[in-house]
Amino acid sequence: MDLDSKETVEKILGGDVRTAARLIRDIDDGIASSREVLKALYPHTGRAYVIGISGFPGVGKSTLVDQMIHAYRTDGKSLGVLAVDPTSPFSGGAILGDRVRMQRHGTDPGVFIRSLATRGHFGGLTRSTHSVIDVLDAMGKEIILVETVGVGQDEVDIVTTAHTTIIALIPGMGDDIQAIKAGILEIADIFVINKADREGLKRTMNDLNAMLDMNSRWDDEGTWRPPIMATEAIRNKGVPELLSQIEAHKAFLFDHSKMHLKEHLRKRAFRELVDTVKESVVTEIVQKLENSESFQGMIDDLVEKRTDPFTLCEQIMSKQKLTG
Repeated sequence: MDLDSKETVEKILGGDVRTAARLIRDIDDGIASSREVLKALYPHTGRAYVIGISGFPGVGKSTLVDQMIHAYRTDGKSLGVLAVDPTSPFSGGAILGDRVRMQRHGTDPGVFIRSLATRGHFGGLTRSTHSVIDVLDAMGKEIILVETVGVGQDEVDIVTTAHTTIIALIPGMGDDIQAIKAGILEIADIFVINKADREGLKRTMNDLNAMLDMNSRWDDEGTWRPPIMATEAIRNKGVPELLSQIEAHKAFLFDHSKMHLKEHLRKRAFRELVDTVKESVVTEIVQKLENSESFQGMIDDLVEKRTDPFTLCEQIMSKQKLTG
């Protein structure tokens, strides 16, 4: 590791915000030198508690996160906040709607807020999210809130990233809950029905309870059954109760006799390793391909329909030497 990387590591461990911001930018941009820093930071991670907030657009996730930040700061906790935003089709960067809504905390030294662009990555998170969480963890942030982009049923990456996953809904979803129950609703540790002053709260609660009752996974006494909370985030109603449920789930996870935390950490480590390998392999292959003389010919063959992408992919993979 060079001197610059060592200095970066020392500053991150000391909680330097400017250094962290530069490192996160390099991670998001795929700068190779950031990997050496992440390697050195990794042994200093694993102390922060990660809370994921997912759900459909328009349910008030950002307002809910804003109130959670306020509540945790009132309790003296230091926070990292990651808002995964849609990608701008022009710049490739994040459209910073979420960070704007949290701007009252922008000058608080105990809160580090960062927006990340999805950059076409499905699953609700960006490829660099795991690494950025590690940076905030190494900085000494006690709580890390991750608000996903809000893309719907495919948004399940958060379950292997967060200790506690919150799924936010609104009253009146009705039949939509049944339609999506095999997706993001199955990953919830806590359900939050936000905008609870709207009509249809009772029915939505009943639908959720019916869904849970039909799933045999909740029959075991040693299994955490997701509670259903009602909130009005814009008025800060129900947020203290939500934080109490998060603490209850944390206590459940950290019950060593049940091994829930170890199971969660193994799943997270598996996903982190697989994603890192995938990204490295894909990057290496694509770089070689783009620098090859045959690449433009392949594109021309596709345009003229002389071949298909599947056949080309098979040819490309057959030429790669991926065995050690």
